[in-house]
Amino acid sequence: MAGPRVGYIRVSSLDPNPDRQLDEVMVDRVFVDKASGKDVHRPRLDQLLAFLREGDTLVVHSMDRLARNLDDLRGLVQTLTRRGVAVEFVTERLTFTGDDTPMATLLLSVMGAMAEFERALIRERQREGIALAKRRGAYRGRKKSLNADQVRELLRRAQAGEAKTRLAHAFGISRETVYQYLRAGTTAGPVRD
Repeated sequence: MAGPRVGYIRVSSLDPNPDRQLDEVMVDRVFVDKASGKDVHRPRLDQLLAFLREGDTLVVHSMDRLARNLDDLRGLVQTLTRRGVAVEFVTERLTFTGDDTPMATLLLSVMGAMAEFERALIRERQREGIALAKRRGAYRGRKKSLNADQVRELLRRAQAGEAKTRLAHAFGISRETVYQYLRAGTTAGPVRD
């Protein structure tokens, strides 16, 4: 590949140190996302995909840093290799160019499935932990964003036609939280799963 080697790093809020992922790996430019890998809707990933050109090489620490969902992982790798971009995974020591062997394709699928399985296990353990904490009375859920008076005011202003973005800013909450309160339609607060 004649183009630049472009690094992609994804860290979660639990792992704030992005430097360790491509430490001592030669790259010309790096895109860093601080986001979940549950899907491909990440701002820096979008910028990276728009930046990459034929002949470039995308360098990622490991498959689970690019995607935690097998379909997303395969889709990203296939999309990039069809555009003439090589995809290199450092930990797995695999590079995909579009001219991949059946073994490389199998390894992509197996390793991607393992990342997806790991994510499912984490979510299951989290649900189990919350259920146990609730039974002990140690888990009360997330604190409500607004108190009852604030919710009444929010509902009143929304019914008067005030813009949702303006309401979110005024109450220091996200637009999604505004919509959750409006859907709930009460001072009980947004419905959370």
